[in-house]
Amino acid sequence: MGSASDWSTMEAAVAVLARFGVPHETRVVSAHRTPDVMVEYARTARDRGLRAIVAGAGGAAHLPGMLAASTTVPVLGVPVPSRHLNGQD
Repeated sequence: MGSASDWSTMEAAVAVLARFGVPHETRVVSAHRTPDVMVEYARTARDRGLRAIVAGAGGAAHLPGMLAASTTVPVLGVPVPSRHLNGQD
């Protein structure tokens, strides 16, 4: 997720993964504030054993696209409602 404020949307995905016993990790990586951290996170995803990345960030849909451009692991984008666009950006 792009920031801690996205947790209210992303926690549903975490709950589903936990319910089905799917190993997962939860991180805040911003495509705008910490792009180097985000790229490193994506590039090392497969080495860490990730088989997919579920990504969402409010305000702009850049995070899933930038992650997908930096990894061969499938990336699923989650729309996060924002004050102006309500997740439709």
